[in-house]
Amino acid sequence: FKMSMKLRDLIRKVRACKTAAEERAVIAKESAMIRTAIREEQEHYRHRNVAKLLFMHMLGYPTHFGQLECLKLIASPHFPEKRIGYLGMMLLLSEQADVLMLATNSLKNDLNAKNKFVAGLALCTIGNLATSDMSRDLAPEVDKHLKAPTPYLRKKACLAMARCLTKCPDMVDDFVDRVVTLLKDKSHGVLITVVQLMTVVLLVDVQNAEEEGIEDITETPCRVAFLRLVPALVKLLRNLLSMGYSPEHEVGGISDPFLQVQILTVLRLLGTNNEEASEEMNDVLAQVATNTETSKNAGNAILYECVQTIMATESEDSLRVLAVNILGRFLLNRDNNIRYVALNTLARCVEEQKHSGGSVLVASGENANSAASALQRHRTTVVDCLKDPDISIRQRALELIYHLVNQENVEDLTAELLNYLVLCPREHRADICARVLRVVDTYSPDDRWRVDTLITMLTIAGRETSTDVQYATIVYISRSSEDIQAYATHKLLKAIRDDDGTQLGLLEVGIWCIGEFGDFLLNPYSYEIPAKLDEPSSTVSFMQLDAATVVDTVEAVTKRHSCPQTVKERSLTCFAKLSDRYADKADPATLSRLHELIKKNQDSHSLELQLRSCEYDALLNAAKGISTPAGGNKDDDIFGVTTEPGVVSAQVISAAKEALARMPVVDLKVLQRKQAAAHFGEIGMGVVPRTNGTANGAAAKGGDLLDLEDIFSSGAPAAAPVVATETQNGSSAPAAQPAKSDVDLLADIFSASALPSQAAAPPTSMGGVDLFAAPALSQPAAPAVINPMDLFGSPPPPALAASVPLSADPFGSSMMPQQTMSAPAPAPASQGDGPVTVPGFSHGGLTVEFECAKPDIWNKQNTALTAKFKNTTDAPMYGLSFQCAVPKYVTMEMQPPTSTTIPVTGGNSKPVTQSINVTNTQLGTKNLMLKIKVGFTSKGTKIEHMATCNSFPPGKF
Repeated sequence: FKMSMKLRDLIRKVRACKTAAEERAVIAKESAMIRTAIREEQEHYRHRNVAKLLFMHMLGYPTHFGQLECLKLIASPHFPEKRIGYLGMMLLLSEQADVLMLATNSLKNDLNAKNKFVAGLALCTIGNLATSDMSRDLAPEVDKHLKAPTPYLRKKACLAMARCLTKCPDMVDDFVDRVVTLLKDKSHGVLITVVQLMTVVLLVDVQNAEEEGIEDITETPCRVAFLRLVPALVKLLRNLLSMGYSPEHEVGGISDPFLQVQILTVLRLLGTNNEEASEEMNDVLAQVATNTETSKNAGNAILYECVQTIMATESEDSLRVLAVNILGRFLLNRDNNIRYVALNTLARCVEEQKHSGGSVLVASGENANSAASALQRHRTTVVDCLKDPDISIRQRALELIYHLVNQENVEDLTAELLNYLVLCPREHRADICARVLRVVDTYSPDDRWRVDTLITMLTIAGRETSTDVQYATIVYISRSSEDIQAYATHKLLKAIRDDDGTQLGLLEVGIWCIGEFGDFLLNPYSYEIPAKLDEPSSTVSFMQLDAATVVDTVEAVTKRHSCPQTVKERSLTCFAKLSDRYADKADPATLSRLHELIKKNQDSHSLELQLRSCEYDALLNAAKGISTPAGGNKDDDIFGVTTEPGVVSAQVISAAKEALARMPVVDLKVLQRKQAAAHFGEIGMGVVPRTNGTANGAAAKGGDLLDLEDIFSSGAPAAAPVVATETQNGSSAPAAQPAKSDVDLLADIFSASALPSQAAAPPTSMGGVDLFAAPALSQPAAPAVINPMDLFGSPPPPALAASVPLSADPFGSSMMPQQTMSAPAPAPASQGDGPVTVPGFSHGGLTVEFECAKPDIWNKQNTALTAKFKNTTDAPMYGLSFQCAVPKYVTMEMQPPTSTTIPVTGGNSKPVTQSINVTNTQLGTKNLMLKIKVGFTSKGTKIEHMATCNSFPPGKF
């Protein structure tokens, strides 16, 4: 047979290859020869073949076919072959290899060998590859070597035992006493491995205690036994510090830094949540922190471990100050690795202090020697790290700065965060803006500074800010005094002028404020900034603007090609508000121009812009007392309450002016309470959306400018579009939960007081559409809709509550996809039996009846219900809200009511009806049943009523 190639020849051949293909060819040829030698049992070349396989393994080529050769080599009586065999086992095999169990007997034999080097090879292999079964079988032999006469075997036995205890945690208690004896060894190599073994035992003991459900893990037998060794560990560490020059153990001028680090690690584990042990080690920790040389990395490693031990144990305040100062020195180091470690450690220590309920390092305290004040003294150094070219250093410094903020330094650190916001990568800006908002919300010294900071942030990163930041800015401005509102509006207008149209968040907030507080822009504004320690006082002044300039600024934004549709929608709302703000302050040309800008989009390709334009046009006309006809009938007013043709009632005029008036102040507590109720599903209706209903996700993005009900919401779905001032029909309510039983479903649907929802537009006599009502399409499931005049929990104005339900959303409604605006066609009349009338309920002068018909002869499960509303009082009822819930075996589709105003029954008034299509999937087994909730306003009093209707003829509906 051919002579086997030597290892050195294979290495030369591989190095001589000029391409990867040549190398693969060489390796493939040699692998084939090795497989042939294995198959032919060429024992005298086995060790050479395994050595070549190790080289191939290092190059990344497959070598699994040589695993059994390693097992054969370790069974050889010759030491050189055993050495190659064990090396091959540790490199070519893993603990998941099935053939590893075949090596247990050879390992046991070699552990009992007289040659210490053979036993050392076996111990080393156990420490790297031992499985749980091997650990249990070989633990007695490893234990014998813990008492071996030579340090060479003792240190290897400690490492092997650490592996065995990791794989078999139930054996921990048996080796605690052995550790106590080994800790008195004089060999540094043995001491290092013993301390590592102690570390493993403590960690495994904690894991066992958690699995067994032991509440107090600090009182386990292993931990109690090791706590008695704290004085011995402290003495050992102190001896290392005072040891003279020892060339065998010295590294960079430090006496055995590896042993010092291991001892500090064990002390950290023992001193956690133990005051007595912490007290014993305080002195030696202070000695380590003070006397360790920091010119070499060995000293820095010891100091880093010392700082971690001080922070984790119950140390004194002076020690914590010393630890913080050490990390502060690390921040001045030129090595980025050391600086990163310091920033990461400081941030982690602060987090651990907060979670453990201990004294927070960043809390401002009067004690100059506290860790808090020590950390604050290094604030400038941390801020300087934001200018480091290394992105990882900047990110760690940024994380730490958030923890450094308190009432005393919030202004300085927020300014640094805003400066960094200009330079940071764009993908990080959204997170930084959210964090700045939390800082401002928690530590803001006054309202002016808070509003000023948020506006500056929008100017820098308005493109990346989330809607939560924008809405929060609007809330803060609206809750401020008129002086701050004037300041914010002037500053936002100037920022919009200087912006190139890319900062979307700035445009959203700025246009909202201009529309809401635009009258403040007609007056000059000045504010004197008080003097500070290093800055003199100064004055901020804004010039007086005329109405035409304000309108020009907003119009210029909408004319940009890059202007998104949401900004155009807000601009329409802004123009409508400015028409009211400047009604008695601007010249007629500007007012006429505002009206033209509103009417400009009546022919827009965007349904939302078209709808807003038509609604705001009619709303402004109503405020001026000008009647807007509905459809082609000039005598039929769009609001449906005209007493005389062409005359607008005083109620409509008052309601229109109220709709254009300034928004009420946000009541955050009421808002958050409503959000919590909606989030937990306390408000809901069992309604199935229509197939052509709109999607609530994308539509809500360009939603009502002033619909701020989802500020600070925690993932709750956005509210359905609001296009009326009173209520909305039940078609926008959430569907019933299918997991509940029928009885539970109907029992808890109305368990919480639901907010009134919006009604949609009735078809007019001429087939037109009420522009101020909701489209005749069901909306998807959504939480309770909040009245736009009562977004924040305030009572509705008396004039509005008593008036006809003005269906236009004065502040803009949510974006809606392109959809048909015509009223739904009535269901076809039943071709079988005639319609059946079923009484619903009668309450507060309102009587509801259901007219039931079968629209399809071939499908008896489908039923067309027509709810008829009768007003038996002597005055009209306004703001009708009719909602239904059905059991899970019934599907339902509701159409809008023909009107939200119920006139007095009789005379020439048109009856108010609402169509409901239901499908009883268990017809003949279970009967149709409705849970009804109705709300309306009668004679200025809001009435709500719930009832159950189950009198439908059995077997038929």
